[in-house]
Amino acid sequence: METPDGDFFDVDWGPDPGPRAATVVVLHGLEGSSQRKYVRSVCRELLADGVRPVALNFRGCSGEPNRALRYYHSGDSTDVRQLIAVIRERRPGLPVGGMGFSLGGNILLKMLGERSDGGTGLLDAAAVMSVPYDLAAGADLLERSPMGRVYTRYFLRSLRSKLRHKRERLEAVLDVNRVFEASTIREFDDRATAPLNGFHDARHYYEECSSAAFLPRVRTPTLLLHAVDDPFLPAEAIPVATATANTATDLVLVERGGHVGFVAGSPWSPRFWGEQSAARFLSGTLRGAARDA
Repeated sequence: METPDGDFFDVDWGPDPGPRAATVVVLHGLEGSSQRKYVRSVCRELLADGVRPVALNFRGCSGEPNRALRYYHSGDSTDVRQLIAVIRERRPGLPVGGMGFSLGGNILLKMLGERSDGGTGLLDAAAVMSVPYDLAAGADLLERSPMGRVYTRYFLRSLRSKLRHKRERLEAVLDVNRVFEASTIREFDDRATAPLNGFHDARHYYEECSSAAFLPRVRTPTLLLHAVDDPFLPAEAIPVATATANTATDLVLVERGGHVGFVAGSPWSPRFWGEQSAARFLSGTLRGAARDA
C-alpha cells in the first residue's frame, strides 16, 4: 500500500471465508513480519473460525527496504489506521478486529486509547499478546537479564542490517557510527529511533508511546494475554490494576509463557493456546458486533 508520505507498506490478505465475514488486522512484533510462526498460527485459527486475517508488515519488514528514512516504532499507528480505513471501505458495515503481538500489541492499545471514543469507532474487538506496556521498564529488563541480552543481540543485528541499506542517506541526519555501536535497545532507540521519529531521546519516546498510559481509556472489547515471566517486561510493570479496573479489557495473566510462548501439549504435538484463545475471543466478539449492527 502506498502511503501519503510517499512510502509504502506490504499487506498479506488471507483467504476470504465469505462475503459477510469479519476481518482481523494482525500486527507482528519487533523485527517480525507476516511470515512469523505466531502470525501464521493466529491467521490459521481465525480462518478456522470464519474470519478473514489481514497481516500488516510494518515498514521495512516485508523483505524490501522502505523508501522513507524512518521505519516503524512502538507507537506509530499511522499505517494501521490506513489499512483499517481501506478494509472498512471495501467491506462496509462488516466488523473489523485487531490482533497485536508484542510491539504490535503496544501499537494497537495506544491507537485505541488515544482516541476520544476509546477505539470503538475504529475496531469492534481487539486482542494482544505479550505487550511491553512500559517501554522504559522493558528496556531496563532486556539490559540486565540473560534472556533479555540474547533477544537484544538478535534484534540489534536485524536493525543494523536495515540501516545499512540507507547508510548514505541516514548520515545526513544521524551519527550512523554511534548507532552501529549501540549495545542495548535503549541506546539504539536513543541514537536512531527517537531522532528519526521526532522524539527528543529514548526517554521521551518511551514516555509518549508506552501503552500502559493509554490502557484506561480503551473502550473496545479487548483481550490481554500476558505471562509473569515475560523477559520483555518486569512483573511489577504489568498493569494488572489498570486492566482489571477497565470493564472493556479482559486480562489473562499466567505465571509461565515467556514472550509469545503460550504453548501446551507435547513437543511432538504442541497446542498454541494463546493464539487459539485470541482467535476465539475475536471471532466471538465480532459475531456479536455483526448481530448488533
